[in-house]
Amino acid sequence: MILSNILAKKGACFLFLLTMLAGTFNVQANAKNKVILDDDGFAIAQWMLVQDPNTEVLGITIMSGNMWRDANVAKALRWLELANRSDIPVVPGAIYPLLNTEKTTELWESLYGKIVWKGAWQKAWVEETDQELPSYLAWDEIPDFPEGQPHTKASSEMAATFLIRKVREFPGEVSIIATGPMTNIALAQSLDPEFASLAKELIYMGGSLNPRQVLDNKPASDFAREFINSPRREFNFIWDPEAASIALRAPWKKIVMVPVDPSTATQLTPELLAAMSQRKNTMTKVIEDKEPNFPLWDEIASGIYLDPSLITDSKELYIDVGTDFGPSYGSTLSWSEGYQPGLGERKQTVVFGVDVKGLEAQMIKLMNLPLPAQSN
Repeated sequence: MILSNILAKKGACFLFLLTMLAGTFNVQANAKNKVILDDDGFAIAQWMLVQDPNTEVLGITIMSGNMWRDANVAKALRWLELANRSDIPVVPGAIYPLLNTEKTTELWESLYGKIVWKGAWQKAWVEETDQELPSYLAWDEIPDFPEGQPHTKASSEMAATFLIRKVREFPGEVSIIATGPMTNIALAQSLDPEFASLAKELIYMGGSLNPRQVLDNKPASDFAREFINSPRREFNFIWDPEAASIALRAPWKKIVMVPVDPSTATQLTPELLAAMSQRKNTMTKVIEDKEPNFPLWDEIASGIYLDPSLITDSKELYIDVGTDFGPSYGSTLSWSEGYQPGLGERKQTVVFGVDVKGLEAQMIKLMNLPLPAQSN
């Protein structure tokens, strides 16, 4: 009787152990890749990651850039509502660049030439274009969005502390996908020197090296013309050069750069928009009505994060950003191995070419996935 009781207890313990192990394996098998999206707005690139079933978006950190921060926050909140993903926190970050200002930019233009796109400071186009001119607003002014205003609220935390908190909560697990100016990342690194080393990787859209016209049709070729004589200027770096340099000199385990270069072979055509909005819902309604013909800048960054095999051409280069006020202020600086000055610049995988058809197929698939049930 005693022996049978012992065996029964051992059997029960063994079954309990198996159940615990099975649960552990199941959790590991179902674990999603953790990302934070750091951006100056919200677009299809962010929806791609929100829609991906294998990705857990821990939060979206917002700064000024294409629009002022508060307008970008409102847009991100609204677009998450349309995707039934208001469970994802939207975290406000930097309103202004670290040093750069609108007056400084105007002074730079008077000395060294016109900048095609100035984001929230844009008052007019340099030359005739098919693009709509956005409204010139105050930093705390939120425009009326065609898709409506948000009903949810932003996080009360600030972006820099959120970034630090999450990489410390999940050390070595969090990928940061940065598709706007790098002010939030620079602030996080300045507050916590271990911040970058605790992240899994940084994948960012920013900078340009030598982009050239690839597509012949006029709307697409218009976006390549500004780089003919100024191949090293790109908005995300120009808006906050000091922040970009701080962020890119940080001790990341891995850095992947998506410059303008591969984007000139891509285009958000009306046909692509129609293909992405085959499944009719609140999200695809916005896609269907979106202004077409822009290059797929940020979408490349999201796409290669989800599927690195989309990269068809890349090089290992050292990258930094010009911070001296002069002709190269905000310009992309690059060196091959052995030519770098050794002032803290780090080696990066620089993407020069992508599988455009593969990227488009990925976007179409993700945008036509069903939306989740309404989140709280």
